[in-house]
Amino acid sequence: MTIAQKLDRFYTENNLAENGGENEDFFSLQFKYFSLKLPNSDFRKKIVYIHDIQHILFDCDTTWKGEAYIAGWEIATGIWKHFPIGIMSIWAMGFSFLIHPKEVIKGYKKGLKYHGLIDQNISKESIMNLSLDEVNELLLKNNPSNFSKTKLIIWLTIALLFFFGPFMLLIALSTFFLVY
Repeated sequence: MTIAQKLDRFYTENNLAENGGENEDFFSLQFKYFSLKLPNSDFRKKIVYIHDIQHILFDCDTTWKGEAYIAGWEIATGIWKHFPIGIMSIWAMGFSFLIHPKEVIKGYKKGLKYHGLIDQNISKESIMNLSLDEVNELLLKNNPSNFSKTKLIIWLTIALLFFFGPFMLLIALSTFFLVY
């Protein structure tokens, strides 16, 4: 079965729009009690299939538990170098660590063994015709990076700052305006 076929099944099974919503103007982040509708930027539209292939590659669903694993994996493989999607992955890692810390860490550790799909010089059309095993082989590193607790703690600190940063800024501004 090709990646294209697996993606079609993944979108159907997870009630996602055709092509992962790459043609939609907005996408939604689902939380326990609410959802956020956000603009679907051109950059996100171009690479959403990459994120979705990662879900398939590691058999992760689209719940926050699955997203936690993928966020850890993405940061370990270096997606943070790609603005603005890297910002979203760092934020997702921070949020996910609060609710599924083990999954973030498992994904991060696994990501040290892989190259990021976003960094491969391969067209979308070519990827879509590959099998899951071929994509796995393409991404698996010959010499995996060593796990470092220090690097993980640094990434988790950065991710939590990205998540809590807007809240800290609102509190600081509110305090400033209440005092003055």
